[in-house]
Amino acid sequence: MRNARVLRDIKARHGVLQSEVTRRAYLYVARNTTLPAQVRHQAQLQLNTFGKYTRPTTVKNRCSETGRGRGIISEFGLCRFQFRLRALHGELNGVRKACCMDSFSQQNS
Repeated sequence: MRNARVLRDIKARHGVLQSEVTRRAYLYVARNTTLPAQVRHQAQLQLNTFGKYTRPTTVKNRCSETGRGRGIISEFGLCRFQFRLRALHGELNGVRKACCMDSFSQQNS
């Protein structure tokens, strides 16, 4: 079962993805100082009509398992603790626990 925070984050990511092109176009027009003020104002009004989950700042990296918002290893989408558990169980491809002396002595012999 997914956490409510994770579901909200997925919804925000989907909304940002859908409206990215039009949002950037309106932003470009609104910030272009060479255009007339009325055109820029209309573009700003259009930007204000976009919903909450269309802004890129609403997207936050969260752990896909627990919903934790801190200590996220973004390559895997997991928090530090979940990453450690999965790495110890061998569930992550290409990830191994690094033991200082054991692996060093095995490599040199």
